[in-house]
Amino acid sequence: MMKLIAKARYTLLCSVMTSVLSLLCVGTFVGTVRANDAEEFEVYRKNAEQGDVASQFWVGYFYSQGKSVIKNDAEALKWYRMAADKGYASAQSNLGSLYWRGAGIDKNYTEALKWYRLAADQGNASAQCNLGVMYSNGQGVTKDGAEAVKWYRLAAEQGNAIAQSNLGSIYWHGAAVDKNYPEALKWYRKAVEQGYAGAEKNYAELLQWYRLSAERGDGDAQYALGIMYSNGLGVDKNDSEAAKWYRFAADQGNAEAQCCLGNMYVDGTGVDKNDADALKWYRLAAERGDGDAQYYLGVMYSNGKGVEKNDAEAVKWYRLAADQGYAKAQYNLGWFYSKGNGVDQNYAEAAKWYRCAADQGLAEAQNNLGFMYSNGQGVTKNDAEAVKWYRCAAEQRRASAQYNLGYNYMYGKGVDKNEAEALKWYQLSADQGYEEAKKAVSRYGSLSPGGSSNSGSISRSSANSPSTFPLSSSQPIGEAPTNQRVE
Repeated sequence: MMKLIAKARYTLLCSVMTSVLSLLCVGTFVGTVRANDAEEFEVYRKNAEQGDVASQFWVGYFYSQGKSVIKNDAEALKWYRMAADKGYASAQSNLGSLYWRGAGIDKNYTEALKWYRLAADQGNASAQCNLGVMYSNGQGVTKDGAEAVKWYRLAAEQGNAIAQSNLGSIYWHGAAVDKNYPEALKWYRKAVEQGYAGAEKNYAELLQWYRLSAERGDGDAQYALGIMYSNGLGVDKNDSEAAKWYRFAADQGNAEAQCCLGNMYVDGTGVDKNDADALKWYRLAAERGDGDAQYYLGVMYSNGKGVEKNDAEAVKWYRLAADQGYAKAQYNLGWFYSKGNGVDQNYAEAAKWYRCAADQGLAEAQNNLGFMYSNGQGVTKNDAEAVKWYRCAAEQRRASAQYNLGYNYMYGKGVDKNEAEALKWYQLSADQGYEEAKKAVSRYGSLSPGGSSNSGSISRSSANSPSTFPLSSSQPIGEAPTNQRVE
């Protein structure tokens, strides 16, 4: 818990930042400055008078910005409304901003909310951000932090820098969501990468306040300061300084800091590489329920790093992390069940955990789930389902999945036989250095300019495929991160 004085200052800072960012967000119009404004305006005006909806929007925009015409909010309102009534999202968003500001019409938050929502529902990022502002401030609607977060996130994921910065502020403050420094810094960083000065200013101010609180012994602030030094956020990147602040927080029992310190010892980042010390900090964090640390502790036992190799102990920690939804732990747990390492072999359990990770988009799990469908291990054999999962992984450039997908196309398993498509996937896999794919390209030939193999038609009996075709990944994921993750 932050000390009272630090918490009060921090709360005030976040409140001020959110208010400033809110004003900036709502005051922003959709549109860009165009070259040859006067000529373009005339073209837009003529088209607009004939009912062209996009031109109506641009005429409104020119009037609202005073581009080549005298600024006239009432005219802007007229043209925006024409386009908005026809469902044009950018016009709806800008019309909402005019109502919010009271430009060309009496200020009306209810009307602003109505138009923002219509545009937001069509995916307009500016409107989504502005809806977040209105829910944050209770303007035209009951104040609702959860709704604000929802709309900020939708806009932020589309690259709206103001929404990204506002979302970062919410995670720093712990308003409507659990306080989450890595998540906050992730969104701040995205805003900074777009050159958003507000987020850069936030870095510097937050650094000042967190340093003050950290020096007074606040563990949360010490952890946050460690993240900032580790990632160069508002300060020059300095791994040694990051390790120092992580250690202060870790000594106070901050599980996230303990896990970060473990990562640094694994990699020798900011400290001397030491697997035993990494294990110590991972264990402390894992015992406090930190999912990352539970997974990394499983990796240490799986690989015998800093401790004697023990598959049963690895399974124990992977399971704890997997139960928290950690995809790599789910994948590793599936792999251990499929091999019977540290646990009785159980293909149904393996398939279950592979699916959990595959549904989260983990390519390794998608490939192995496909493999199980190919062979009927733990699931009913289904080549079409196998192809589905191979394709998911192959499109993420997983070489083994590209090979497996090529194999299924070559022999018409779960998909129409297509040698050209098979060779395409074989080649993509071979280009990544995958040995079995190299052999397949050598055996069957490469694609000719016409799109067919240059080895002639290949009969099903000519394959003489060894029992290892198609392939599944032969090893679980076992790499600790190279740095503290904020993405």
